[in-house]
Amino acid sequence: MKARTERARGVPMAAEDYNCQLDADIGPKAIVRGYSDRTKKRTLSPQRRAIVLVLAGFAGSAHAQSPDTDSLDAVVVTGTRLERALPDTPSGVTVIDASTIRDGRQGLQLDEALTRVPGLFLQNRYNFAQGQRLSLRGFGSRAPFGVRGIRIRLDGFPETLPDGQSQVGSIDLDTATRAEVIRGPASVLYGNASGGVISIETANGRDHAGTTVRALGGSDDFLKFNAHTGGASGAWDYHAGISHLDFEGWRQQSAVEKTLFNSKLGWTPNEAHRLEAVVTALELPTAQDPGGLNLNDLAEDRRQATNAAVLLDAGQDVAQQRVGLTHEWAIGERSAIVSRTFYTRRDFEQLLPFSFPGVDNNFIAFDRDFYGVDSAFKSSTPLAGLPLRYTVGIDAQRQLDDRRRRGGGPQASSSDLVQNEEQEAQVIAAFAQADLDVHPSVTVNLGARIDRLELSIDDRLLDDGDDSGERRFTEASYSGGLIWRYFGPHRFYAQIATAFESPTFTEFARPDGGAGFNPAIDPQESLNREIGFRNGFDSALHYDLTVFSVRVDDEITPFEIDGRTFFQNAARTDREGVEAAVVWNAGHGVTLTGSYTYARLRFDRFVDRDGNDLSGNDLPGVPRQNAFLEAAWQGERAFGTIDTQITDSRYAENANALSVAGFALVNLRGGWRFPLGQSTLEVFAGVNNLLDRDYIANLRVNANQGRPLDARGFFEPGPERQIYGGLALRL
Repeated sequence: MKARTERARGVPMAAEDYNCQLDADIGPKAIVRGYSDRTKKRTLSPQRRAIVLVLAGFAGSAHAQSPDTDSLDAVVVTGTRLERALPDTPSGVTVIDASTIRDGRQGLQLDEALTRVPGLFLQNRYNFAQGQRLSLRGFGSRAPFGVRGIRIRLDGFPETLPDGQSQVGSIDLDTATRAEVIRGPASVLYGNASGGVISIETANGRDHAGTTVRALGGSDDFLKFNAHTGGASGAWDYHAGISHLDFEGWRQQSAVEKTLFNSKLGWTPNEAHRLEAVVTALELPTAQDPGGLNLNDLAEDRRQATNAAVLLDAGQDVAQQRVGLTHEWAIGERSAIVSRTFYTRRDFEQLLPFSFPGVDNNFIAFDRDFYGVDSAFKSSTPLAGLPLRYTVGIDAQRQLDDRRRRGGGPQASSSDLVQNEEQEAQVIAAFAQADLDVHPSVTVNLGARIDRLELSIDDRLLDDGDDSGERRFTEASYSGGLIWRYFGPHRFYAQIATAFESPTFTEFARPDGGAGFNPAIDPQESLNREIGFRNGFDSALHYDLTVFSVRVDDEITPFEIDGRTFFQNAARTDREGVEAAVVWNAGHGVTLTGSYTYARLRFDRFVDRDGNDLSGNDLPGVPRQNAFLEAAWQGERAFGTIDTQITDSRYAENANALSVAGFALVNLRGGWRFPLGQSTLEVFAGVNNLLDRDYIANLRVNANQGRPLDARGFFEPGPERQIYGGLALRL
């Protein structure tokens, strides 16, 4: 059987959103125009303008601008530490606006908005117990659940732990206003990641005043309600939102109940200072796990759950809270310090959908404390008469997990703990980046970061011996790149960078079943090279093209024993590909978007645990080709969009003996807005999988090794045609 999967593709923002205009004659008091989010523009406050000027580092200074782009609005990429105008960023990057994230969507998972991002592949929209799975250029594809190899940021705070694990379930898409996806190594930016960065911003009261109440319903008992409100008074501003999801799900044993709360309180006493406090909460009391089906189960009934999942009532229960504080301090007109501190608490229980005689380890629980601080100084100054922008800073984070594991469910032969340990990870890092304009048309970028990562386990289950231990890594990451403004608004960029990715605590698990660290697994190291072209041919047609090549040593790959996933280093892998996107503003409110990815990801040298030589095989779980096509119409009081996600076949396991067929999904959505005095009522509806295609929504890579291929539970099928609709009242 073959399977494809939805492919995410990124399209550049329209050219009118690109440029940061700075007038050299008025120096740091130059005007930065607000960015466009399709439906409205915002003007930056004087204090915020000063901060952005420093952070953007005069990325679009007048000597680099062509006459035909002087009036264009600014889109500043903030996730790169040293903020730059989007076209002047020397790496593959996509910015997604609020309209793309929210208009007419269910808001279930990130993939709804990010399928347009080149190089980004997303799976698992419908299994909330395993979480959304993301991979960038193949990094992250090994994760059986959650996210690996990609740094996730929410309002500047990390959703990625020091050991490299990330979760996106606490991101409130209903208050999200912007998403940035930076493709390529993230270690020089944030440490311990090879694939890239996804940075999400949510609304604040200064720029998003007003109140919105929204209600949705649809197929398979889908119900969702959310409300958010915000405003400003004097130096103070606020925004708060709450969202509740109740969804029975298409497959058996896939129900979810989830509540999110997101709030901000800002204080801007003067033009030099701003404080912003953030409080978020996640309550996930129900997230059932239907398990992965084998080929026989798939042919019999695509909606069924595995017997073990139903018998055990497999799933998870999660509660998470976070508080954070950001201080922005503009020092004079050319410098600024941005500092953050945060604390996150997460309580987690999960019953995995497997049970074997004598295997009593399918119940996992932990209580986690995660906190940290970071601070960065950013400035601009001449160097030998050339404009220089730079940032230097430090990061410090600590993760403390009180972790238990035992048998669960009616078939468990024992409720005794098989794991009882405290896991601690802490990282201290220093970083620096600089942009130097060596010519009016050429900017050179250099970056460096050093991470000191310490992982330790304190074993409390001493009946079988003390398996306490620690691992320490000191890793340096470097990057170098350039931007060449070779003709009008057109840019060429090139970058070379190193990255590292340590095993997570989960990936350090010992295949022999003991506690402590697996001594046979080490961090993987990568060297990334890419070149690209971007911007537009004229005011209507815009493009983005990237060619990349990545060499990874000691690639971390998964394998399974008795339903549990373990990991090993796989010698060397190569990743080469092309990422392309185009946007055409055709007029009369019509925008046509297309994107395409070709990625050849393969084992260069790899002999598995059974002695099989897998050199030359494709990495499993990731298709070679993906495409995204969209036609969108935006009128004064109505909108409509039809899109198609096309995904190539991909392999289910390292031996490449079973491929999963590709598919194309067509989705349709639209809405109407009716004025009600000073308020607006929006009525919207959508159809997912309009053509009612069979497809695999999630592929469990290398599942159930040791079984015949047709008995291995690789497959989580996606739902048939789904219909939803809703109302939104904006006050």
